[in-house]
Parts: sequence; structure tokens; C-alpha cells
Amino acid sequence: MAIYTKTGDKGETSLANGSRVPKTDVRVEAYGTVDELNSWIGLLACKLQISPDKAKQPLTEQLSWLQNKLFNLGAELSAAPGEWIQEADVKQVEAWIDAMQGEIPRQKGFLLPAGSEEACRCHVCRTVCRRAERRMIDAQASEVALRFINRLSDYMFVLSRYVTYLQNKQEIEWKKDISV
Repeated sequence: MAIYTKTGDKGETSLANGSRVPKTDVRVEAYGTVDELNSWIGLLACKLQISPDKAKQPLTEQLSWLQNKLFNLGAELSAAPGEWIQEADVKQVEAWIDAMQGEIPRQKGFLLPAGSEEACRCHVCRTVCRRAERRMIDAQASEVALRFINRLSDYMFVLSRYVTYLQNKQEIEWKKDISV
């Protein structure tokens, strides 16, 4: 079977419910951004250099779980029938956030995306996640889906701090007035 169908050659695509929409449709923008986020998370997982004995959290397993949930979210945004994201998914992400926050020092100020390559990749995921959230609002995503993506951006921020902590790197605080 060929990967190409030629059905999108004129700028339209099909949603999961069979309806045809322009590729610029808000739903396509939303699930396309979620797909981009999924790719960034995959790259983060490939680059995550934390020894298993140091991290109390199975981070690569968490990221794999999140990637699968993002596929579910894409199905929901593509108008596939069914409930794809559940409140239990939101609670799971919150539990991971709470566990990581229990191990890292209290945050004292605004932080720059810095510290290590892995921490910066977390911040890229966080910012793409925020864009996905904005697109999902435009697409009138369900409330639970919006809570999930919102928590996911929080997770990525806390994960950046957790990774920085586990790597014994220093967080870099924002300084309003800095000279060279």
C-alpha cells in the first residue's frame, strides 16, 4: 500500500469522522501541533541522560505514556468518536508533578530555559505544549482535554527542573537588568 493517497493535494484533509476540511482548519492546526509536541517528547526521551538509580521516577516510561496519550488527544481533536482523554489521565500527570516537586528545591524566581540540553528540550516541549493548548482552545476541545494539555505544560516545566536537579546542574534565574 502506498503512503500517498493524493486526497490532500488540493489543501484538504479528512477528519476521523469522514468530513473534509481545509488543512488550515483549527482542528487540523490543533492536532498537528499536538503531533509536533509528540515528536519533541520523543526526541527528549532519546536524549534523556539520567541514570536509573538516580531518578526515583521512571522518566522514559512516563514520556512514553504521555506520547500514547497525545495520540489519543490527536484522535479526539480529529473528531474520532469516543472519550479519548480521561480525568484519570490529568490526575496521573498531576501525581508525577507532585512527586518530582517533592524532590527538588523550592523555586525562588523565574527561570531561563538553561542548565543542560535535556532541560532545554523540556522547555521546548513546554512551549510547544502551550501553543497546542492555544490551538485546542480555538478548536473548542473538551474541558478534560484542555486540563490535560495544561497539566502537561506544567509537567514539562517541572521535569526541566527535576532533570537539572538530577544532573547536579544549576538553574539559571532571570535577571531583569543584566549587563554584559
